[in-house]
This record gives sequence, C-alpha cells and structure tokens, in this order.
Amino acid sequence: MAGGNGLFECEQVERARRYHRPLYLAAAGAIALNLGVLALLTFSVLGDHVYAATSGWAWWARVLAFTLLVLTLTALVGSPIAFWAGYVHEHAWSLSTQSAGGWFLDRMKGLAVNLVLGAGALLGIAAAARAWPALWPAIVAAAAAAFVLILSFVAPVILEPLFSRFTSLTDLELAGSLRSLADRAGLPVQRILVADASRRTRKLNAYVSGLGRTRRIVLFDTLLADASGHEAELVVAHELGHRRAHRLAKSPLLGMLGAAAFVIVAWGLLRWPAIRQSIGAASPADPRMVPFLLLLASVLGLLASPLGAALSRRWERQADVFSLELTRDLETFESTHRRLALSNLADLDPPQIV
Repeated sequence: MAGGNGLFECEQVERARRYHRPLYLAAAGAIALNLGVLALLTFSVLGDHVYAATSGWAWWARVLAFTLLVLTLTALVGSPIAFWAGYVHEHAWSLSTQSAGGWFLDRMKGLAVNLVLGAGALLGIAAAARAWPALWPAIVAAAAAAFVLILSFVAPVILEPLFSRFTSLTDLELAGSLRSLADRAGLPVQRILVADASRRTRKLNAYVSGLGRTRRIVLFDTLLADASGHEAELVVAHELGHRRAHRLAKSPLLGMLGAAAFVIVAWGLLRWPAIRQSIGAASPADPRMVPFLLLLASVLGLLASPLGAALSRRWERQADVFSLELTRDLETFESTHRRLALSNLADLDPPQIV
C-alpha cells in the first residue's frame, strides 16, 4: 500500500509520522538551544556576569555555585520545549496519564540529580587540577571511570526509585513461567519487578538494569495490564537476551571509556592558551571553566550519538533473535512487536537521518 512498509497499514505509518515529526523538530530545537546557552555562558559577557554573582567566594564554593547557576539556567531556558514535548504533545495523543504537577515534579527531580552529579563531578575536576597540576588528567580519568561503574550498581536502588515505585510481580503463575523461561535460557533471575508506569503513561515497556545484586528485570504495569502471558514471556525473553550478551556489563564499560575520553579531550583543549583566554579561565582549576566543560560534554555526546544509536539497534536485533530462539513462538513474536509498535506509536518509517 502507498505509504505502508509491508508490515503496517499506510494509515498506521502516517499516524506515527504525525506523532514523531514534531518531536524530532522539538529535539533539534532543544539541542540547539542547550548548546547556544552553554556557548554564551562560556564565551560571552553573559557568562562573566553570571560568574560575577559568586565573586568573593572560596574557589570550591564558586565551582559549586557556578555549576548550579549554569545547569539551572539551561534547564529553565529549555523548559518550554520540554513541557510541550513531554506533557502537551503526549496528552494530545492520549499517551500521557500524568498531571502537569506530576510532570513538573519529575522535572525538578531530574534537575536535582543533574545538579548533584554535575556539581560533584566539576568540583572533583577543579580540586584535582589544583592538587595535581600535572597529573590531574590521569587521576580524573580514572576517577570518572570508577564513578560510572559505581553509578551502574547504585542507580537501580537510589535513582530509579526517585521516579517510580517498584513491587514484586504478584501473579504467581506468570512469575513461575518467567522464572522457568529464565532457567531454560541458563540465566536464572531472582528479581522480577513491576514499575507503576501507568501513573505517567499508557505506553508499554520493560527493561533490565543494574549489576550484580542490583540487577533486575522491570516490567511496566501497563504491559502486564494489556499483554497476555505469552507476550510477557516474549518481552522477558528479549531482556534475557541482553543479559546473555552481557549488555549490562558492556554498557557501563562504554560509559567508563566515554568518561575517560572526555577528560582526555578536555585536558588537550585546556592546554591551549587561546582556549583558556577565550573562556576566561586561567587554568583547569579555575571555576570559570564550568560552562566550557558542560558545553564540551554536550558536543561530544552529540557527536557520539550516531555510534550509540547504531550499537543500540544492533543489540536490540540480537536480543530479538535470542527471544525468538528461546520461545520458538513466531506468532507471539510478531503480534507482540506489532502491539508494542502501535501502542507506543513507534515511528514505523523514520527519516534516514534519524
């Protein structure tokens, strides 16, 4: 059919297109706005004026305060786009169940997490540069990698509960079948949790997170409400595919390498007197370097995103193959993925650049 792709009707493809195209524009606008604000705070008198608000404070207090000001300012500037994309648009398509107050509270929680992690990281860089002017890149790179690893362990038990409530799967029959499935895969699981996603969305999903004792499989309560037992098994089989391929270990490893690479790039750039002069920072220990480092992190993250997306697609395909080989249920495999694609309004024909 014209506009279709052989798997979905053209009306379904077009509906998903109408939902996603504005979101792509909003995402591009949010990225440009974030980079623009950080660039202004880095290279213009706007940054000088914001930094002057911390004049007379101790160096460590200036790092913390300036980081809080920069992150808060960028969050405020980006809030209109975020509110439209995350609340207005989702409600317009009947996908969100969250109130405006709930959305705002989540936004504040996310900002608080970013403030704590961002301020702590930048304070660590400045402190290391002050204490070890010649060795700080090696020390900070190692510390950044270790921090990413630790965060992979603690995020499921510290950060995830800030945004969702988790309970054990109470359907004993389904829990038994899921554990049996995991045993057949040679990947026994101890924790299968249910997240109260219905407080925010009607979308269906599941995921794996954590390392070691914090490793768990999490099912959205929306998935359990709409999916059959066989469909839930198929989704869990997909998540077991990620475990089989050690994705929960590979992802933190990539994050560790990325954190170390960021430190090395920052060190290389800050060695140039012209760059230090353009941002008004005498050295990497100068609190004035805060917006520059945040800008650099954003730019490097954007440049790495195509590689990350390609790797994610590869991993998802491999997990799909594993789930089909494990369940040997082609009919459920197809029906489940169709249900997920249509219920979540996945883009069924995304632009090539996306």
